Amino acid sequence: MDLEKQEGVVVVTPEEVEVFDYAKRAQWLRAAVLGANDGLLSTASLMMGVGAVKQDVKTMILTGVAGLVAGACSMAIGEFVSVYSQYDIEHKNKLPNPYTAAMASAVAFSVGALVPLLAAAFIKDYKVFGGVGAVLGKAPFVKSSLRVLIGGWLAMAVTFGLTKLAGHVGV
Repeated sequence: MDLEKQEGVVVVTPEEVEVFDYAKRAQWLRAAVLGANDGLLSTASLMMGVGAVKQDVKTMILTGVAGLVAGACSMAIGEFVSVYSQYDIEHKNKLPNPYTAAMASAVAFSVGALVPLLAAAFIKDYKVFGGVGAVLGKAPFVKSSLRVLIGGWLAMAVTFGLTKLAGHVGV
C-alpha cells in the first residue's frame, strides 16, 4: 500500500484500497430468506387448502411433499434465471454465481417447507411462526416475527377459505 504524507495527513490512493463488497452476501441472504419464507407459507397454505376439502393427514403430507419438490425446483430455476439475466446487463464481479444462488434458494425453500411437513407428521397443533429472517438480517425480532406470522395466517386463511368454497360449489 502506497502511503504519502502531505501536511501531516496520510493519503491512500483509491486504487490501492481493497473494499469488501457486501452486495454478494445480500443477494444470497435475500434469496435464502425469501426461499425459506416461501417454502413455509406456500407449503402450509397448500396443505391447509387440501385439508379444507379432504381432512386426511396422509393426503396433506403427500400434498406438502409435492409442494416442497415443485416449489424448490421453481425457486431454483427462478433464481438462476434472475441472476443470469442480471449478468447480461451488469458487471459480473458484483453478482453471485447463478448456480450458487439457485442452490441457496432451493435449499432454503426446502427447509422452510419442512416446517409444516414436520408439524403435520408429529404435532397435532399446527402453529407455525418465524424469526429466522430477523436474526439473520439483524432486524427487530418481534416485529419481523409478527409480520411473518400474520402474513402467513392470512395466506393460509385465504387458501383454506377459497378451497373450502370451491369444494362446496363442486369444482
